[in-house]
Amino acid sequence: VHRLDRDTSGVMVFALTPHAQRHLGLQFEKRQARKTYLARLAGRLAPKTGTVDLPLTVDWENRPRQMVCHETGRAAQTDWRVLRHEGETTRVRLMPRTGRSHQLRVHMVSLGHPILGDPLYATGAAREHPRLMLHSEELRIKHPDGGASVRFRAPAEF
Repeated sequence: VHRLDRDTSGVMVFALTPHAQRHLGLQFEKRQARKTYLARLAGRLAPKTGTVDLPLTVDWENRPRQMVCHETGRAAQTDWRVLRHEGETTRVRLMPRTGRSHQLRVHMVSLGHPILGDPLYATGAAREHPRLMLHSEELRIKHPDGGASVRFRAPAEF
């Protein structure tokens, strides 16, 4: 029904029937599904909350990387909230309003705080983490039969 970047852990939902696939797919297309991610970032992000509103497009010369492009990029917005600082890193909750490829990763690096362990966008010590510190924590959707609100959660291992 939806996708996660290859190295991202966490919640993933699969449809069991064609009816469910159509119904759930429309929720993602219409941005009705609510997603929440946890990430650990390099450095100490401030202020405590914010929104990144930067359009994204494919970086054709460096695929599969994405990049900010105000001329041809597609709209992308991410809300974020600092949960706590851990030494010289920051644990954040990320709430994407849109669902572009690598959106969270590019938006965080645009703030100067790449996600730890990111092999595409982090540099130096931030890149050397053993895994990408990005986790799909929660997904809220409407059940395809009856429309009841359903919440799926997966605790982060970091």
